[in-house]
Amino acid sequence: MSTPERKLRVGVTIAIRSTTQTIWENGIGQNCIFLARLLANSPQVGRSVLINANSEITPSATLMLGETGLDIIPLAEAAQHLDVIIEMGAQLPDDWVARFKKGGGRYAAMRVGNDYVIDIERAMFDRPNGSLSTAKTFDAVWTIPGHQSICTDYFGITTRSPVRIVPHVWSPLLFQKGIDALASDLSYGYKPGRKRWRVCAFEPNINMVKTSLIPMLACEEAYRMQPSFIESFFVCNTFHLKEQDVFRKLALSLDIVNHGVATFEGRFPVYDFMARQGDCVISHQWECAQNYLYYEILYGGYPLVHNSPLLHDHGYYYPDFETEEGGK
Repeated sequence: MSTPERKLRVGVTIAIRSTTQTIWENGIGQNCIFLARLLANSPQVGRSVLINANSEITPSATLMLGETGLDIIPLAEAAQHLDVIIEMGAQLPDDWVARFKKGGGRYAAMRVGNDYVIDIERAMFDRPNGSLSTAKTFDAVWTIPGHQSICTDYFGITTRSPVRIVPHVWSPLLFQKGIDALASDLSYGYKPGRKRWRVCAFEPNINMVKTSLIPMLACEEAYRMQPSFIESFFVCNTFHLKEQDVFRKLALSLDIVNHGVATFEGRFPVYDFMARQGDCVISHQWECAQNYLYYEILYGGYPLVHNSPLLHDHGYYYPDFETEEGGK
């Protein structure tokens, strides 16, 4: 590969939707930040920035963008000064991208979600359009190993672009800042010695990719085998589901619910919830084997019960949907 005459100026799109948005709402914001920081360290990149596609909204301090060491620029500046734009957190308008490419810019996409499942659910259940399949053309599409089997052809055919598998990027930078902000009487990290564990699940329950059902069934298996071992089971991100008829009937079929062991909670930052009342995390994914939650839990040294084949040698692995193995 020949060396460019000058170093590249690169931007990664990030979605800024409201003045109350936090970095812990989902993983995409962190993905954008870590990719931009990685590129900033490339010898072929002279400048790496985040692109705010909605410059009418000022990012809140809870997005922690000021902690990243990255500049945040509006679309107008991106059009004038960047050589490469990577669509990641925000999708830019087709006509804007066409003008950028006509002026000599390169436009790539980085996909870190299981968009095959997400897009099918949007179509089948009449959910809002995510605009991932558009008329714009990409010079390249990248995705991570965790989505290789299910999404590679989907991305390639719908974008008419070459798809490459690239590493999943994570850093404890922002997570550690959250830990450092904990109250003085709290600390993040596994503390051995408890005879009865407080088990937690943090699946977002937004789509079929990551839900709490298998963690609930696996915890039920463990409770039936050894009831005295589990003190509590906090099923986070399920408070909105607790009165939903199907979910409620399923939950009431379990001893962990009827015996008052399981509770259905809202959404919380992982570092804060675990520091207060967690000893172990049980997780489940379907074709989403790389997840920031896993890295955060392992970073704290907590036992992680999971079914990610890419992390087979870390934590406590159970295959596929085998709840009995998960319970053991």
